[in-house]
Amino acid sequence: MAAAAAAAGDSGERLLLHLELAFLALEPPACVLTLARKAGGGSVTPHVQIFILENCIGTNVGGGPDCTYVKTILKKVIAEVESSSDIVIDELYEEFGRCMSSRANNSELSMAKIYKEISFLSPAYDNVSSNPVSLVARLLCSTNMLEGDTGCCLWPSSLFLSEFILSFPHLFAKKCCFELGSGVGLVGVCLNHVGASKVILTDGDASTLTNMKANMEMNNLYIEDFQLVKESKNKVECKYLSWEEACESDLRDYQRDIVLGADIIYNPSCVPHLVRVLCMLLRGDDGRRESVNAATNGEIGDEVSGTTAAGGPVAYIATVIRNADTFNCFAKAAADAKLSVVDITSSAAVQFSSLHDLI
Repeated sequence: MAAAAAAAGDSGERLLLHLELAFLALEPPACVLTLARKAGGGSVTPHVQIFILENCIGTNVGGGPDCTYVKTILKKVIAEVESSSDIVIDELYEEFGRCMSSRANNSELSMAKIYKEISFLSPAYDNVSSNPVSLVARLLCSTNMLEGDTGCCLWPSSLFLSEFILSFPHLFAKKCCFELGSGVGLVGVCLNHVGASKVILTDGDASTLTNMKANMEMNNLYIEDFQLVKESKNKVECKYLSWEEACESDLRDYQRDIVLGADIIYNPSCVPHLVRVLCMLLRGDDGRRESVNAATNGEIGDEVSGTTAAGGPVAYIATVIRNADTFNCFAKAAADAKLSVVDITSSAAVQFSSLHDLI
């Protein structure tokens, strides 16, 4: 009986942890509400309500759209509890009132950025652990996926590639890693975490690059001063790189063992430029072109190695195939450029998981 009670308690603690991490990652309110119900054994109990106030809202950085998110969560929680004729604690109403009156709800702030904490759980998170969270990446992301601001959004393939890196750290440890289209920089945080000897993050949009640098600073990874960079254990650089304008001289000075990209195969008009840049980055010392390992969101083959058979650079590209014609266009262009593209999906399970996998 005692063992069963302890197991139930451990399960409840894990559910509350998932609830907290989902809130900090700004997951959809419906997902947060589902986790709140599970944590309460089927209903949002007063205990869960207090947990939301103290551990979720109490840790929110506040300001701008974050308050709008808090207001939405509170509104849904209150409506859920009231509809089931349960007790809504007074503090929940009070916090909702504060959000309603806050000037942070002004529509003029709807274009601002929001703060997210992306948490990755270790493979042993099902077992009772004092800290099942292996890594937390702190990111500023855009609320606007239109008008050229897509580079500041967090895309599914970026999460997938990050899980791959954390699941196979030996592929990236002590390697120089070069990422194309780095966006918010999540992959860079993960590469630094697994011990890459050097991490070079690039993007062709100036505003995205500025946001990326801010994210690296928020994770204590980015230093402007070159001398301090050489002395720092955090070897992350953020560089501007336009695929259309890139030339050999732009890339010659960058050592790279591994090239990475997430959700970078999205527009047929960009494919020729992407393939051209990949050719330059993957060209070995003898001029021979190497391989691209393309993975769609799924599982990763454990036969993957950190280099090609010839020992040259290798690229890992994670993508969601939204349009088969676009991906086929990339595959054909890569083949024409004599790049070997290998699908490494669906052989071995990714071990690490982000909260997106648990909801």
